[in-house]
Parts: sequence; structure tokens; C-alpha cells
Amino acid sequence: MKDTALVIMAAGLGSRFGGGIKQLAPVGPNGEIIMDYSIHDALEAGFDKIVFIIRRDLEKDFREIIGNRIEKLADVEYAYQELTDLPKGFSVPAKRTKPWGTGQAVLTVKGLVKDPFLVINADDYYGKEAFRKIHTYMVREMDCDRAVYDMCMAGFVLANTLSENGTVTRGACQVNADGTLKQVRETFAIQMQPDGLYGKDEHGETVILQPGQLVSMNMWGFPPSFLEELEELFPKFLENIPEGDIKAEFLLPQVVDRLVQAGKAAVKVLDTQDKWFGVTYQEDKEAVVASIRKLIADGLYKEKLFS
Repeated sequence: MKDTALVIMAAGLGSRFGGGIKQLAPVGPNGEIIMDYSIHDALEAGFDKIVFIIRRDLEKDFREIIGNRIEKLADVEYAYQELTDLPKGFSVPAKRTKPWGTGQAVLTVKGLVKDPFLVINADDYYGKEAFRKIHTYMVREMDCDRAVYDMCMAGFVLANTLSENGTVTRGACQVNADGTLKQVRETFAIQMQPDGLYGKDEHGETVILQPGQLVSMNMWGFPPSFLEELEELFPKFLENIPEGDIKAEFLLPQVVDRLVQAGKAAVKVLDTQDKWFGVTYQEDKEAVVASIRKLIADGLYKEKLFS
């Protein structure tokens, strides 16, 4: 059986979480954080290595709160996403404060990951089903040597991924009849309005969405060769940033969609009915704590998660 790794993107600044480090907010009855539940579900599904992508200034807190515990359960490595980590010949624009997005984050694991790997966000709860489906696809079907990149993703029902406390960003998907991804478009400021569900595209134009359509939650399964593609595409992204734009991001959905449209990648969409929840806003925490409590009461998790 193939080895498989779980890569967790935890370098976000948590800017909408009242200035705190949202990825490290306790939500479980014994101080567990959302990552604990994702790691539990990934290990249960069969993943055997964990790679945390963090900022160096968070490392001490991160290791104390979760890293040292997880090292007792699985092989753990760290990668570091920094604003200044740029290819030769590039420099950080004046006034830019944030790193370069999820594509740059995943690129940091090059050299650490040699096997198929699953990428997730640190502050999202995904549910057990997607971990099982993606791991099964990786070990039974994924062909890492194929010329066209063999990828997969979890497809969540949009209505199951909304926050009651503000807007969210999702990758709105179109799926081919054979279950492969036709298109994914990063869609911003998604929120239910009295007359429907709306978001904004990358140009700020209004997009009408359907509650039942599938979306990406940055839960992607990649062959290791995908990292070489990211390494090639990141400098091209940097070259094409408009002058004065200090917020442009190198985003996974956009990279994947570009490869799909060019015929360089085929992405199997593995749909799940599990309900997402996450700590995007400070006000979300109370609902997440209640959701975890219900999952424990329903028998999906033990009171003490890793007992």
C-alpha cells in the first residue's frame, strides 16, 4: 500500500479572528483544537505522516499546543511559509504584509513529501467521509506516474459550508459527467441573502450560486510531482502581478483550474454530505464548540479524542 501524507496549512494570520491565532483556539471538551479532529480522522482513514505548514514566529506555541502531542501518534514534519520566501530575482513589494497564498504554502513542503498527499486548511472541520474517500482514491486509483496529473478533491455541498457570522470564500465547481472536475472558480464574499445566494468573482462581479452545488474547501489530493508544477508556476505568477497590487495570492484552486483547462490535470471529485464548520470569525467559536459536543454525543468521537 502507498504511503500517504496529510499536509495542514496553518500559516494564516487569523486576521478575522479578533487578532488571535484562530488555528489554535480550543473547541473540544479537553482543549482539543479543530486540527486535532482532522488529524484523528486522517489517521483513522490511513494517512501515516503529518506535515504542518506554519510561520516561524508561531512555532513555539504551535509545538506546545499540538505539535508535540501529535509527534507521539505519527511521523511529523514542519514546513515554513514566509512572506520573504521568494524565487531568486524577486523581492517583497513595499507595504505587503501577508504571504503569497495557498499555492506558495504547499510549495514549502517540496523535499518533505515524496508520496501522494492531502492538503487541508487548519481551521476547517471536514468530517470523516472525505478523508476516507480521498485516502481510498490515493492508494487504490491514483497513478503518480501518469503524464496528466492524477488528482482528487473533496466536493462539499455549498449550503453545508456557510457561516452565520459573515461571508466565506469557496471554490465553486462544475463537474463533468464522469465525475471529474470541469472548472473551479475561486468565489469570494459568499453569503445567503433574502433573495438568494451570492458571491463575488475575482473581478468583483456578482455571482449567483446554488445551495446544492459542489465547492472546494481546499481539500485536495495531489501526486508528489504536483510540487514541481507549483515550483514552475510560482515565478510566472509573481511576474504577472499588476504594479501596485500588494494583495495578489497564488491560490491552489486557480492553479488546479489552469492545469485542468490546459489538459495537464484530471481531478476526481469525491462528493461528501458532511457539514463543514470552522473558526473563520470570533463569533464562530461558540457554534463550533456546540457542533463538537453533538458529534461526541452521537458517538463519532470519544470525549477524550486520543485516549
